[in-house]
Amino acid sequence: QVQLVESGGGLVHTGGSLTLSCVVLGSTLDAYAIGWFRQAPGRQREKIACTASGDDSTVYADSVKGRFAISRENARKRVLLYMKDLKPEDTAVYYCYAQSSSDSSRDYWGQGTQVTVSS
Repeated sequence: QVQLVESGGGLVHTGGSLTLSCVVLGSTLDAYAIGWFRQAPGRQREKIACTASGDDSTVYADSVKGRFAISRENARKRVLLYMKDLKPEDTAVYYCYAQSSSDSSRDYWGQGTQVTVSS
């Protein structure tokens, strides 16, 4: 059974930085595309960053481009999300998502980690 475990959330002031971690248990990381999503109260879940399984290519939502960076560490079976210049509108629960590169029906979500940015 594949599990995703996120950590690193917390409370930070506007302009601050945080790094989120997503560790994959029960499988190798290189078999999965990984995405970071977030959901603010009353809003739909939003995909903000993702990295492919084969070529480590990355894609970012416009709302975080230039401020967030996703990094895959296959040997350590984890994906990091570096966040800088945080804004109050970045406040949300952040989720890690994994989708098998060989079978798209095999996908998994982490439990989420809260990020709160105070003004």
